[in-house]
Amino acid sequence: MMLLPFYVDDIIKTALSEDINYIDSTTDLLINEESRSDAYFMSKADGVVCGIEIAARVFEMLDPDIEFEILKKDGEKVAKGDIIANISGKTRAMLKAERTALNILQHMSGIATYTNKCVELVKGTNASITDTRKTLPGLRALQKYAVTVGGGRNHRFNLTDAAMLKDNHIDAYGGITAAVTELRKKAGHMLQIEVETRNLDEVREALAVGVNVIMLDNMSPDVMREACGIIAGKAKTEASGNVTLENIREVAETGVDIISLGALTHSVKAFDISMKWKK
Repeated sequence: MMLLPFYVDDIIKTALSEDINYIDSTTDLLINEESRSDAYFMSKADGVVCGIEIAARVFEMLDPDIEFEILKKDGEKVAKGDIIANISGKTRAMLKAERTALNILQHMSGIATYTNKCVELVKGTNASITDTRKTLPGLRALQKYAVTVGGGRNHRFNLTDAAMLKDNHIDAYGGITAAVTELRKKAGHMLQIEVETRNLDEVREALAVGVNVIMLDNMSPDVMREACGIIAGKAKTEASGNVTLENIREVAETGVDIISLGALTHSVKAFDISMKWKK
């Protein structure tokens, strides 16, 4: 997955505008315009770096002549105390860019780190780790990119990408078979259809109507294992709901193809990185 420069720049501009407004009352009144400094980013935990080039772009937008030396690229693992990047340039720009750059870098690295933990825990099984649409408004592409950097895969990006009949769609329309049949009459041949199921009867109904993906929602591992046996490769299977680091291995061993976790993006802990001044 690649992030388009204009998309990244728009996010940075929005973040800088809300942070600086007209002036930086501390930096602009205190620091001489010609002052130059050196600093570095340091990891304060073990994890996976993500968003370092975006962090560099924050500095570049405030000082086109900034020197930003990347020592740890996206996807590289770091340990506590590792230096991630060296920065040299105008002091004012460095002080103004610091918080915005770190906010983005810490958030994306947190997602990549958590995703990587999940990926490592399911190694050796058939399951792949994916995200969901439970993302922060305006930051979806950044967050989904971070998932791929951590070794995960992306679920649909938006409501247009695929048709997913969730429980409320099914209840509102009147059942899986009726909903899928009607949807097929109107959908183009390229549209994939996924159905959320809550029990084995719904699994059998979704399988009979020939959907592409069957979501096993909030099922116990034993029930999921039975569902995978019923489906027997005739559709992709996705486990979703109440998946944690503690039980993800057990879920993966049921035979599901996909494990989707909203927690990868909606409640992930920021990765601890700080900017240190070279004295």
